[in-house]
Amino acid sequence: MGYSDVYAAWKADPEGWWMEQAKAVHWSKFPETALADGNRAWFPDGLTNTCYNAVDRHVESGRDDQAAIIHDSPVTGTKTTITYSDLQERCARLAGALSARGVGKGDRVIIYMPMVPEALVAMLACTRIGAVHSVVFGGFAANELATRIDDARPKAIIAGSCGIEPNRVVAYKPLLDGAIEQASHKPDFCVVLQRDAGPADLIEGRDHEWNAFQEGAELADCLPVEGDHPAYILYTSGTTGKPKGVIRATGGHLVALNWTMKSIYNVEPGEVFWAASDVGWVVGHSYICYGPLIHGNTTIVFEGKPVGTPDPSTFWRVIAEHNVKAFFTAPTAIRAIRKDDPDASYMQGHDISGLRALYLAGERADPDTIEWAGKVMGVPVYDHWWQTETGFAIAGNPAGIEALPVKIGSPTVPMPGYDVHILDEAGNEMPHGELGSIAVKMPLPPGTLPTLWQAEDRFQSSYLNEFPGYYATGDAGMMDEDGYLWIMSRTDDVINVAGHRLSTGQMEEVLATHPNVAECAVVGVEDALKGQMPMGFVTLQAGTEKTDDEVCGELVKLVREKIGPVAAFKLATVVDRLPKTRSGKILRKTMAQIADGKDFNTPATIDDPAIIEEIRERLKKLGYPKT
Repeated sequence: MGYSDVYAAWKADPEGWWMEQAKAVHWSKFPETALADGNRAWFPDGLTNTCYNAVDRHVESGRDDQAAIIHDSPVTGTKTTITYSDLQERCARLAGALSARGVGKGDRVIIYMPMVPEALVAMLACTRIGAVHSVVFGGFAANELATRIDDARPKAIIAGSCGIEPNRVVAYKPLLDGAIEQASHKPDFCVVLQRDAGPADLIEGRDHEWNAFQEGAELADCLPVEGDHPAYILYTSGTTGKPKGVIRATGGHLVALNWTMKSIYNVEPGEVFWAASDVGWVVGHSYICYGPLIHGNTTIVFEGKPVGTPDPSTFWRVIAEHNVKAFFTAPTAIRAIRKDDPDASYMQGHDISGLRALYLAGERADPDTIEWAGKVMGVPVYDHWWQTETGFAIAGNPAGIEALPVKIGSPTVPMPGYDVHILDEAGNEMPHGELGSIAVKMPLPPGTLPTLWQAEDRFQSSYLNEFPGYYATGDAGMMDEDGYLWIMSRTDDVINVAGHRLSTGQMEEVLATHPNVAECAVVGVEDALKGQMPMGFVTLQAGTEKTDDEVCGELVKLVREKIGPVAAFKLATVVDRLPKTRSGKILRKTMAQIADGKDFNTPATIDDPAIIEEIRERLKKLGYPKT
């Protein structure tokens, strides 16, 4: 069957089609119901366990000596291989230790760790006993971690003592201590993985060292949980600045990710799959930890950067050395390599001929990057599009079913489970080739969010109210006559910095706390390396004695402290006035268009057209537009 046949088969009987896919994973009790609870709960009467599917069943089927995880860490100069048998023992022991301390089904555990195998062990150990994990990216500042502690209310926190960057060591433990101090909710205990590069001071009675915590613990069995039991909560940027806790339900997560490994990424069990991301992001959940292990692949946990650890050859070395068959990364990583090594001379000596394809996602894959990567790597380059909320591709090239012709700039076609429509503001279908809001007809497929953590009203208002009967993706785009989807822009103020979705509204809230700032606006401007970068415009309070440069320097530092270096906030400028409509709405889109050198129409509702020229002159001094 080709793609069209598979998609048509799903559309003819969605529930039956997914029940058939559900047979490919292990159930303690196979579900009798596919979809319930207002068409949002998949396989609710089934019983299964994520850790059993990702680890134990492979040990029992003879993959016990196969590599489950390869940890390749150029920043520490170490490489470690963990077999499925070893992984089973590690997960069972940590799960037993957590259980002995009172962590059980439904309890939350926050994981705040760098790219080490123990991060995956912690995730899997939680699912083994029915606990709900929430991984927080190690680059987030203390107050960001504190908001997640207060929202998830974890019984325990598992952390690394530090993360290691190419030129510095980032101490995690002081950030963790600061977050717990700020948070209203206090965890019962913390488990800390001590790393040689930056050991942490432990607080007696609350903190436990990783190995000592597990000493003598009994090995825990896998607890079967309902198909709609939450496996994890993953927080994503919200336009209000308050993070949104995306829930991933157990059964649908297993079924959907298992299906994608062959159908989209075209790998067989036993082969090596590498997603160069971080466990703090959705890609790290779906395609570093869960997808490959559920499918019986070997996954790579990479602790390094595309350049600088030590040079632009790192990705090629890893692919060649570990015989990677499918490679997934963000376009920004490829741009970084190209910037440092435009002729790909660092690829010499690294045989990557075993690689079948490069998969890009996380931000728009620009044509230059796709063409360069395809040329130097000698493999197809597949852009695909999905979101934290969906957990797997909404649109992609189903290479394991049928490799469709690539149209550069398009993530190809909708995957089974997604009935994608392009709608105007009134919810009417747009003709082929015309821009509109991208929406998915409900119900969403298994593996996607059923709701937000303790925020059903916000789930409704964020995703379902705009177009009744549809999930609003928040992206704008079009569909061509061949059924290919084209993603054009965001429809809200979430920008994409090196594959990380960040809220400009959240940054504005931070800037507004500066005592000299009167008004502010943050927009995303195009960046050749990172895709987008945040740029802040501020007006100052009357009587401010500091220079503009002093204020801007303080603003950059403030965002770094409050949100973290992940925000990449380095561009700030003082302006006399912000362009607004007569009703007081700041014209952020217009400001971004000026910075990017794009044509724009001055809105008829603008309060004072002269401000546009003032903004243009200010941007010129900053070197914008770049072209």
